[in-house]
Amino acid sequence: MNTSLPAHADSRRKLLLAALRLFAAKGYEGATTREICDAAGANLSAIRYYFGDKGGLYRAAFCEPLGEEPDPALLRGLLELPLPQAFSMFFREFLQPLERGEEVRLVMKLHFREMIEPTGIWQQEIDTEIRPQHELMVAMLVKTLDLTAPDADVQRLAIAIVAMAVHFYVGFDVIDVLAPEVLSSPDAIETLSQRLTGYALSMVEGERQRREAACS
Repeated sequence: MNTSLPAHADSRRKLLLAALRLFAAKGYEGATTREICDAAGANLSAIRYYFGDKGGLYRAAFCEPLGEEPDPALLRGLLELPLPQAFSMFFREFLQPLERGEEVRLVMKLHFREMIEPTGIWQQEIDTEIRPQHELMVAMLVKTLDLTAPDADVQRLAIAIVAMAVHFYVGFDVIDVLAPEVLSSPDAIETLSQRLTGYALSMVEGERQRREAACS
């Protein structure tokens, strides 16, 4: 039986987690490849083998703990669903990485550090993940509100709906103190996705009523 693939996957993961901890603590420039490899119990050639170079390792640590980039086909598919079902799938996928606990705490710390000590990867994150999610939300709202094009209020509403979920990442440590049961288990996170779906639907209905009142 060939066990080389699981062993390789385990070695790569150890290296990735060591890099995540050290990049989060020291930043890209402050964390050396040698200390990352020492922390992971790996040799320097492992970085080249798994990630190409230090920059590749940094990109992996920055992005991978929060899951893969959104699948364009999946995003387009949400537009064909009724809004409650689309919101439910959106929030479930968005919040699933919170189940990783400590990894999420570290990757958010790394994201905050990137904002202070930019390497350029944040713009890539906006282009490949944040922008497609925002454009999807805007398209869903334009369709639901029967508009021909998005206006500033649709943009505000799209940002506000996604921001509800984003706060559970940005405020992970605070929520862990104030209401730890909210993120305490996969079942709790599933309940959170259901509640956010309901809140988002209420926000959309409120916007619909506001527009109807403005036209009357």
